[in-house]
Amino acid sequence: MATIDDKRAGTKEEEEDFLTGPLSVLMQSVKNNSQVLINVRNNHKLLARVKAFDRHCNMYVHTRGSISHTVALGLGLTGHVPCRVLENVKEMWTEVPKSTKGKGKPKNVERFISKMFLRGDSVILVLRNPHA
Repeated sequence: MATIDDKRAGTKEEEEDFLTGPLSVLMQSVKNNSQVLINVRNNHKLLARVKAFDRHCNMYVHTRGSISHTVALGLGLTGHVPCRVLENVKEMWTEVPKSTKGKGKPKNVERFISKMFLRGDSVILVLRNPHA
């Protein structure tokens, strides 16, 4: 049976994982307000500033403002889990023309997204922006 001390020890371990583990890229982005490039499953890339995430890489994406308590509860971002949100998101991908006639060249496409919930299982890779 787990005791209160065991739960506190687990919390400290999770906090250390956020500072030194794989999620440290997201945590550093929050502290430095730097951009990250998120590669997702549909071969799209998201360029954004992180404001809220959880240990599953679930993210609430919004252009401006802070995350509301209701949204945080819905995401399960309460208690000892740090809460961070993506901000000013640009989505980028390449479209290849479907017609076989002519010489259709692949076209780079991008769009700005004001609000988005990014589910963690669609996240493949998170990289710091080396130019920022």
